[in-house]
Amino acid sequence: MSKAYPPSPYSSPLGKHNAESHTLSVLVDNEPGVLARVVGLFSARSFNIESLTVAEVAHETHLSRITIATSGTPEVIEQVRHQLERLVPVHSVTDLTLAARAIERELAMVKVRGKGDARVEALQLAEAFRAKVIDATTESFIFEITGAPRKIDDFVDLMRPVGLVEVSRTGIAAISRGPEPI
Repeated sequence: MSKAYPPSPYSSPLGKHNAESHTLSVLVDNEPGVLARVVGLFSARSFNIESLTVAEVAHETHLSRITIATSGTPEVIEQVRHQLERLVPVHSVTDLTLAARAIERELAMVKVRGKGDARVEALQLAEAFRAKVIDATTESFIFEITGAPRKIDDFVDLMRPVGLVEVSRTGIAAISRGPEPI
């Protein structure tokens, strides 16, 4: 017989009504195991990562930026931020959602199948969204689209009835506006 545990405050429906999406920018040492430690922090506490991108941003100092899109109550997001700051390889954690002037972009490749009118419709929609054709066959297209995540969601939703085959997305890249670094 297993022991009954009270539900976690993070997985409980109570308090989820005020869950918000946040984008965190985490500056870390570029060394083996750092990403695993950051992701492990989320996993161990049952926090969901909706998007994750990582790249070295300063070669001479071996620093990487991890951009994490997650959601939770303001209290949970603050807790996540503080726990990330305590990890040894972490230099800084910035909640870009709180920075009024942050910019978020994402890249996606969208494969669409179609002939005849469906092909014409796919091209017209792509033009309206400023998506580029990066591959074409007689039966399909692959479009490249960049923009805010919501724009990409809208494009994908419109391509579903036209003949959407598959989508590959990079995840969110975000940066604060203005002359100051994070």
